Amino acid sequence: MKNNKPITIIGGGLAGLTAAIHLIKMGLKVVLIEKNEYPKHKVCGEYISNEVISYFDWLSLTITELNPTSISKLHFSTTNGKSIHCDLPLGGFGVSRYALDSFLFRKALEIGCEVIQDNVESITFENNNFTITTSNNRVLNSEIVIGAFGKRSNIDLKLNRNFIQKKSHWLAVKAHYSGNFPNDLVGLHNFEGGYCGVSKVENDAINICYLASYETFKNYKNIEEYQNHVVVKNPHLDLILKESKLLFEKPLTISQISFDKKETVKDHILMIGDTAGLIHPLCGNGMAMAIHSAQIVSQLIIKYYNDEIKSRDELEKKYTKEWNLNFKDRLRMGHYLGFLLQKQTLSAILMKILIKLPSLMGIIIKKTHGKPILIKSP
Repeated sequence: MKNNKPITIIGGGLAGLTAAIHLIKMGLKVVLIEKNEYPKHKVCGEYISNEVISYFDWLSLTITELNPTSISKLHFSTTNGKSIHCDLPLGGFGVSRYALDSFLFRKALEIGCEVIQDNVESITFENNNFTITTSNNRVLNSEIVIGAFGKRSNIDLKLNRNFIQKKSHWLAVKAHYSGNFPNDLVGLHNFEGGYCGVSKVENDAINICYLASYETFKNYKNIEEYQNHVVVKNPHLDLILKESKLLFEKPLTISQISFDKKETVKDHILMIGDTAGLIHPLCGNGMAMAIHSAQIVSQLIIKYYNDEIKSRDELEKKYTKEWNLNFKDRLRMGHYLGFLLQKQTLSAILMKILIKLPSLMGIIIKKTHGKPILIKSP
């Protein structure tokens, strides 16, 4: 397999690190550029569907080393507190990004990934070759570049991506708490202007992460005031927050979160994870999607270097097709659910339907989750 120039991955989050481990396992050289140090907390729901387990096993990643929680049940409620419980068809596990990203980073280093801590200043493509320049004036050349730089980045601005030109009206808040919450449960609770996910991660910590509309948030001075006046109007969230103690100095926030359609390939850069598309957090499966997208792009790049895929154009078209096949419908369902839950009348109707037809909840979950990731031999 020819790989004289290393593949460059920009971004060392969940998707970027997983792709690096996959590609190196198959004999390719990889350079990964990440601006932050490890470990680091990130705004994230921190629940992963079990669809990734077979893939992690193939990558020789023993996630049980991190002592994740095993999650098999869902508790869903609307703003007024009406709720329904159900089993998760595949189930999943809870693990913090603080622990998981650091774990993947160490594994990538162990198998020979070169990691550069720096910011990317520019990416140019000419004569079938990328030139990447960093803030520290480091220049890298690569035939393949993977974009894994997250939900929103200065690189998106430099690439003039479509979604970055539009103002987004969403912000996310996340923190860990101590308190009593079932290990096997993920809660999804609606409130006016947003929705909140609650689940356990390692070390008995409760991860509480919510998405809020700027329209409802702007009327309050800070996160604490917003939670006390808006979030706790849902009685389930009120009870959880009252009985929990904040473990962080203060909650983490991220603004300008966009759920608009993103280009899967931009200026010949192959986008993965949140860089390629962001599913509404209420679907609870963004982490599994990021991992799966890393698997898809890695498999196709390997075929490209094995001459099974004959050209860059073919590689880009196949990747776009595979990405859409696996994620387009899930993103669409997430968008519809997000719209419904922001309308109190519609969410009340949805809850009435779910109470009368509980099997419908399982169908909705399956529409936002994938099947176990299968590894095809190269």
